[in-house]
Amino acid sequence: MTVYIGVDLHKTQFTVHVRVGDKVEALSEIKQYPTTSEGYTAFLARIAKYKADGHEVKLGVESTGNTRFFKNQVEKAGAEVTVINTLKFRVINESTKKTDKYDASTISEFLAKDMLPQSYVCNAETENLRRLLKSRERLVRSIVGQKNEVHALLVSMGLSDELRSLQSKKGRQKVLDTLLSHSDLVLEAQSVKLMFQIIDQMTESVKTIEKQLAELTKDDEMVNRLMTIRGCGKITAWIIRAYTEDIGRFASAKKYAAFCGLVPWVQDSNETVHHGKITKRGPQELRTAYVQLVLGIRRCGDTSGWRIMQRLDYMKKNKGSGKSIIAAARKMAEITWALLTEKQDFDSNRMLGKYKPMNLVDQALAAIH
Repeated sequence: MTVYIGVDLHKTQFTVHVRVGDKVEALSEIKQYPTTSEGYTAFLARIAKYKADGHEVKLGVESTGNTRFFKNQVEKAGAEVTVINTLKFRVINESTKKTDKYDASTISEFLAKDMLPQSYVCNAETENLRRLLKSRERLVRSIVGQKNEVHALLVSMGLSDELRSLQSKKGRQKVLDTLLSHSDLVLEAQSVKLMFQIIDQMTESVKTIEKQLAELTKDDEMVNRLMTIRGCGKITAWIIRAYTEDIGRFASAKKYAAFCGLVPWVQDSNETVHHGKITKRGPQELRTAYVQLVLGIRRCGDTSGWRIMQRLDYMKKNKGSGKSIIAAARKMAEITWALLTEKQDFDSNRMLGKYKPMNLVDQALAAIH
């Protein structure tokens, strides 16, 4: 017989509800455990008892900050764990009765009926890559914020200012020398000097993180293959690798593009079909990476003959820059899926050719052939 356990997991404690087959245990069996070594030991002992009695143990838990640790602990005891996709499981969030015991009971009920939407949990290596990339992103945003503060200060004092003047140490030193040359701007010069020191420290931290990322991915097959794409930099390759992880999870290029959140909403009712904006359901970092990939390709001088760039320019005339770039990003996601699935390096020659916009008749004929 199968034992179904629903778990409402929190930072300091978790509530469990157990179903044995299609029967619900007594209310006294709904129990709370602290998220301490003693709490985990007591709960794992309970699972071990079910296993010793010959039961199969299945457990459902929502995706939260400590789900990975909880999942690893429970799997060691021999339980099969389902991590719930909270975006697709709204029964709990939209319930009028919101208690830990009721939530755990609901999870065990849907688990017994095999109706829980499952969330993919990446491995520890990928989680580490994501953590490093997020740390790098926060540092870069902080650097930009500090530079904007200096730009605003220079403008307020009526001094000449250019965007590229703070991009290098030499440029920043030139700005500082200009401030020090004015006897009435001593206090402002001290503030700017401190800001520049902060920028230098954060820049060194960014370089340290990038060095570690390069070391972790130097032998990564996916990163090396992504780097063969013209216009794909190392940061873009790292992000795509971290948030894709296993391309085999996606049965088709369209499903991968949908995971990235780059496909439009579709509402099909009776004979009416409406297409809306992109779903934005996948990781934001992944969508941004593919947009940056398109912009990187566009900056390369020898890619104007690529069909995808010709299609982008054609769409830009009618749809605008934003929609055309998103459409190109979706195509690049599909191309990336093909490269990683077929384990082939990028071939620029296959991108050449003249793009020809098709009317409805041409599209129908192309579909037949």
